Amino acid sequence: MEVLGIVGAGIMGSDLAMFFAESGYRVILNDRDAYRLAAAREKIHDRLTGYERKGRLDAMRMAELESHVETRENLETFSEADIVIECVTEDLGIKKEVFVELDRICRPGVILASNTSSKSITAIAAATKRPESVIGLHFMNPVRAMRLVEIICGLATTRETFETVKQIVKKAGKEYVESRDYPGFIANRILMPMINEAIFALYEGAGTVEAIDKVMKLGMNQPMGPLELADMVGLDIVLAILDELYKGFGDTKYRPCPLLKKYVAAGYQGRKSGRGFYTY
Repeated sequence: MEVLGIVGAGIMGSDLAMFFAESGYRVILNDRDAYRLAAAREKIHDRLTGYERKGRLDAMRMAELESHVETRENLETFSEADIVIECVTEDLGIKKEVFVELDRICRPGVILASNTSSKSITAIAAATKRPESVIGLHFMNPVRAMRLVEIICGLATTRETFETVKQIVKKAGKEYVESRDYPGFIANRILMPMINEAIFALYEGAGTVEAIDKVMKLGMNQPMGPLELADMVGLDIVLAILDELYKGFGDTKYRPCPLLKKYVAAGYQGRKSGRGFYTY
């Protein structure tokens, strides 16, 4: 496989584009928003410039990596892709629309992967005529630093598809786990209730933002506090995943904290909006 397509030029999409360019792929990064595409290109350039400044790569290698990422607004260009990873918003309806288009455009046998952190791979695959070639590839944020990838098979995903993406993940230097197709998979089924409980602790006045995060960092040896982590993930994303867990399992332990809902309604989405539990 040489050409890798990515749909969605947000935080994860742009990070994956740069990561796979470094891993030797020619990357086509797509987004229908021209401004977001330009911002992703600028972000990749700025990060590579930083690496050059620190002596981690030279000017020739920097130019080579930048040339490996093409930004395009038209999905039709994915007709040349060998594998496509979808990184659009955590909305099942939108994801299905993307997969219907990818199924129409991409060659038979091309693997269509979703970077979803909570949505059903089986449901996404059902929107296509190739459910056997649809799979979940849940990369963690930030992509370059986090070693783990969750691989999620849908009901119809073949072992051949699984083995192919497993080799892609290993070639890129990542570890993997195979997760079952349940809401939140493994990572977010465990992580999101912890974040939600930290928000409830703040909501109920058990401690300040700083105190709650300090307890988890110094008392539990976590690299980031749960509220700081929620800001990095995006409070809107945290809420969407908790809603999916609550809907999928029907268990009140996944009920999103009212404070989280209020923050998202106010536009406080974390780092990306400049305000979450912390101000940036």
